[in-house]
Amino acid sequence: MITKLLVANRGEIAVRIIRTAHEMDIATVAVFSDPDAGAPFVAAADEAVRLPGATPAETYLRADLVIDAALRVGADAVHPGYGFLSENADFARACAQAGIVFVGPPPEAIEAMGSKTRAKELMGAAGVPVLPGLIVDDELLAEPDRLLKAAAELDFPVLVKAVYGGGGRGMRIVHDLGALADAVAGARREAASAFGDGTVFLEHYVWRPRHVEVQVFADTHGDVVHLFERECSIQRRYQKIIEEAPSVAVDEHLRERLGSAAVAAAAAIGYVGAGTVEFVLDRTGRFFFLEVNTRLQVEHPVTEQVTGLDLVRAQLLVAQGAPLPAELRHARITGHAVEARLYAEDVPAGFLPATGTIHRFDVPTFDGVRVDSGVADGSVVGVHYDPMLAKVIAHGATRDEAIRRLARALAGTRVHGVTTNRELLVAVLRDEEFRSGDIDTGYLDRHDAVAMGSPATSADVLATHLVAAALTAAAERRATGILPTAPPGWRNVPTSPQRAVFALSGSGSSGLGASGREVEVTYRWRADRVDVTVDGRDRDVVVHRLDGEQADLTVDDVRSTVRVHRVGPEVYLDGRGGSTVARETPRFVEPGASAAAGSLTAPMPGTVVRVAVERGAAVTAGEVVLVLEAMKMEHAVTAPHDGVLHELDVRPGQTVDGGHVLAVITPGPAR
Repeated sequence: MITKLLVANRGEIAVRIIRTAHEMDIATVAVFSDPDAGAPFVAAADEAVRLPGATPAETYLRADLVIDAALRVGADAVHPGYGFLSENADFARACAQAGIVFVGPPPEAIEAMGSKTRAKELMGAAGVPVLPGLIVDDELLAEPDRLLKAAAELDFPVLVKAVYGGGGRGMRIVHDLGALADAVAGARREAASAFGDGTVFLEHYVWRPRHVEVQVFADTHGDVVHLFERECSIQRRYQKIIEEAPSVAVDEHLRERLGSAAVAAAAAIGYVGAGTVEFVLDRTGRFFFLEVNTRLQVEHPVTEQVTGLDLVRAQLLVAQGAPLPAELRHARITGHAVEARLYAEDVPAGFLPATGTIHRFDVPTFDGVRVDSGVADGSVVGVHYDPMLAKVIAHGATRDEAIRRLARALAGTRVHGVTTNRELLVAVLRDEEFRSGDIDTGYLDRHDAVAMGSPATSADVLATHLVAAALTAAAERRATGILPTAPPGWRNVPTSPQRAVFALSGSGSSGLGASGREVEVTYRWRADRVDVTVDGRDRDVVVHRLDGEQADLTVDDVRSTVRVHRVGPEVYLDGRGGSTVARETPRFVEPGASAAAGSLTAPMPGTVVRVAVERGAAVTAGEVVLVLEAMKMEHAVTAPHDGVLHELDVRPGQTVDGGHVLAVITPGPAR
């Protein structure tokens, strides 16, 4: 019997596991890195043990430290969550050797699925449909002509894929022979960094496929069931961002075939616990094995919402030797569920990871909406971990109802302090093609995800937001002023309007101009109204209610409420038509230094993994100068214009902060 559970993970999944454990009267223990000391999951646990260090390699990937922590506090079980040590067979084996229950499959099952090439062999033998492919070993790499010939026999396009790993890391699509060598080299580097092994393999890439997966569950008594399928086709860089259950592409006959194949896959490796069998589904209804995730999936809540099950509870029961709960054996689908992953990332800047302190985190919850979050007000988003902040899940009687509920919840979500992909998620959920269900894994590539995720606030909406910012600031000054009966911002020149200047923030653009542009708001109070101009244009404004955090205004005959949140000079505005971030600029600005013209700066904190051009070399616009790694993904830094690499201030292996000057490119021919 499990009496004390150590959760060997962080963020939202740690909070999720702790919640169910407490409902089962199981004491919980968190382990945490130094940056996570104040995280919500640490506070949620009954006890918490520090893992000294900051990086995953120093902390959450240290099996010895995790097991030592479990022994120190008397935990009799460890739940690995997903990622980190969850699919590490040596860790599962070490837990057993220490007398600790590992809440997951046997190490032999993890090992069998840890190699994608070995997994395909096992699945083929079990009668599960698989795609043909080949391993790219050192011998094949040493003979480029042979590699090209072998790849051509698979029929282009081909997929370069890490043997060990997932989440889109170490993966490339190659459409022709000329791009194969670079794709293999890049995938090998990325796989080695993320998983400790750079081995990759090639397989034919299915055109416009759907990504469909089946939730399986098995006990120690040899029983295996499936809990239906999930659709995970909305991806960017092979990373799922929207998932749903069930799939609109799967009818009852196909569901039975997928479920039978998934059960056969689990039985073939002696699986125990919760697992997911992933398939690629083509346009004709044929499906092929991708991999088995030997752990609980990020997207498990959509299965829970349509079945009414608690998969973590079932995991903990099965880990104690209990047979499959009756509710799993008799599960049925009720309604539809859709999940969106809220990431800290800058979509307009090419999905660069975003960092910073979350000053406010608020997701509206109403009937049918669930939020699994790992952050709160004051949480710090750093460079060391996956940038997912939360999962927002909506359930409805129909797919359309679930989608509309989720879109509404996300549209009202406030995350202040870090940039998120919220706008992209809402745009996808409101897109007619997505709502029709005719989707595949190339959806975001076809729809220009950067454009979809770039806020485009109209001039009228932005004007309303900036009026709210100016007038709420005036209301605050009035509330704390020496002469409370004087008008806000009072000065002894009654005919002169008050003035506020705001610099627009963010990567998007608006009807009043692009990010960084300054917009002036002037206002003068009268008996029952305010004379206002925004960017030189008169606006008809009536104030209904005003305080420091909210403004109820009618601007040009349209009434709306704007919520206002200030953090220093930054003003976060949420209301009619979306959100705006602006910085109130002082009237007099101290002169400051700026980077030299032609400077290439780091778009995010990261590590330099490759320098592609030598100092003094000629470069062309768009040419890769160097490659940064951040959050286990590679990001190419390219030349902004033609010129000569005049200065190069970094080397491979060097860690840099966001904004660090990496190199300077001067116009002109190479010397």
